[in-house]
This record gives sequence, structure tokens and C-alpha cells, in this order.
Amino acid sequence: MPNRSTRIWILCVALGLTASVLLVRASSGQAPSGERAEAQKAPFVVFLGTGTPGPTPNRQGPSLAVIAGGKAYLVDVGVGIVRQANAAYAKGTQELNPRGLGIAFVSHLHSDHTIGLPDLILTPWVMGRTAPLELYGPPGIAAMAENILKAYTEDIRIRITGLEQGNTTGYKVNAHEIKPGVVYQDANVKVTAFAVPHGSWPLALGYRFDAGGKSIVFSGDTAPAESIVQACNGCDLLIHEVYFGVPTSTVHLPEHWIKYMATFHTSAEQLADIATRAHAKTLVTTHLAIMAGATEADLLAALKKGYGGKVAVAHDLDVVTP
Repeated sequence: MPNRSTRIWILCVALGLTASVLLVRASSGQAPSGERAEAQKAPFVVFLGTGTPGPTPNRQGPSLAVIAGGKAYLVDVGVGIVRQANAAYAKGTQELNPRGLGIAFVSHLHSDHTIGLPDLILTPWVMGRTAPLELYGPPGIAAMAENILKAYTEDIRIRITGLEQGNTTGYKVNAHEIKPGVVYQDANVKVTAFAVPHGSWPLALGYRFDAGGKSIVFSGDTAPAESIVQACNGCDLLIHEVYFGVPTSTVHLPEHWIKYMATFHTSAEQLADIATRAHAKTLVTTHLAIMAGATEADLLAALKKGYGGKVAVAHDLDVVTP
């Protein structure tokens, strides 16, 4: 009769074969290899979170992924980012396997755009990521990452020295504080940052991604900006924040909140003008602030009134191809 070590070895082999069979079965419904290769060349966007600072149950914090050349490039790190990536992975976007989340571009340091950063730093590492996170953003992003790591010193120590035997590299962060211009380029994509006006912030950024012959422009949070018109300039896909309706707040007086929204954000009417002058082929709105009883249908109608291109309102886990 086999001894205990032999039985364990047989069980491991059996489990490995079962996992291999399951992987083969999971891939059997995919397109032929030629079609997959062709599809992989075309970049696309997965909206991981389309919300605002408000705790909306159906919209996670601001975050999206540009998928190009078989790799995910994250933009902003709102609440729920890793779980949303895993949800997209479960639905078939292989590039969003949490273990492979390795690069992110942050538009600015508002909490709703960065509160998922501890998650992005630590969870993929816990799941097996071995390479440090490459993190790009405005000045202050390096201090934010450093302080997050300080806050989780004991967690990291226990995971490495305890029974988990975690690797000693995957939780680290290579932070790159950037200014407008080309900030990143590899075989798949070129990323260009540009400044946008976001109220009191000394530097907030939008990003343009050029990949596979397509151009994708992300506004970040911004008041109406000529820099977006210039960055797009006929782009295939313009992703832009928006508010619609009369600004209201449970914290501030109405006149103050109206002034705040006009200084920090872009109304639907203003966005329609920007998209038109930018000659954007497709406009998709995110970071949605729909107020005072307005609806998504009202927002779409307002945008279409001033913009003649294709337009859509993004929802969490939507996939858009330029």
C-alpha cells in the first residue's frame, strides 16, 4: 500500500491534471488563433469603476484599464479596483488577472482616485505578483506610496516571515512623479500626460494612449480644458468626466456647490462642445455626477444636442473598443 508521501504526490498530480483539463475546456470556446491574434492587436478599455466620491452601490471608484498587446495599463485607482479587475478577468479579460496588475497611471491625488492604492499594492502581491508595481502620477504620488507601505509594515513582515512565506519583491513600488509630456512607452503603447485644470490642485493630469493605430484620451477630473481638445485632436475615443443637473450637496450651500462644480468639473453642455471641437470619433462619459433628479437618458440627450458623434454613458465593467 502506498505510504503517506506517495499518496500526497499522487493527489497533487491528479489535481494538476484536473486543472489542466479545466483550462483547456475554458479556452475551447474561444475564437481561432488567427482571430485571437488579430483581436489582441486592437486596444480596448475596461471600465473598472465609473463613480464619484459618493458610495454608490452600483458604481465603484474611478478606475479603468487600457488593454493593449496583452497587457493592462490601469488609470486611476478607486475603491474596489482589484476586485473589479478580478470580475473582468472572470468574464474573460485575461489581462486583468490580479496577479498581473503591474502598472498604473494616476490623474491626481484626490481620495476617490487613490483610495484603492493599498489594494493595488498589496492584494496582487498576496496573490503571487513578484514584480514591484510601476506607479506614475503627479508630485506627491511617491510620498503616498511610501506612507502606505509604512502603514502596512506589520502586515508585510508577517506575510513574508510567517507561514505564508510571501515573496520579498511584489509589494514594492517604483513611483514615478511625472510632468506633462511622453511619460511611458513600450512595445504596446505610448502614454502622454497633459495638464488639466482641476480646481485647487497644482497639477492634475489627463492621459493619451496610442496603441495599435488607435488613440484613447482620458480627461481625468477637470473643468473645461483646451488641453483636452488638443490632446484628442481627432482621437478614436475620448473618455471624459461629466456632471449634469443642478449641483446639490448635503454639506454645502447650493451657491457654494454650484461654484465648486464649475471650478472642478465639466458640465454636459461644456463636454459636448469639447468633444465637437476635439473631433472625437466616440465620446464615453465616466465619473458620473447626475444630480437633482436627472437621469442618464437626460444626460445622453444633452450631450447629443451639442455633439454629433457616437456617445455612451459608461457603467462598471463595460468594455469599449475604439
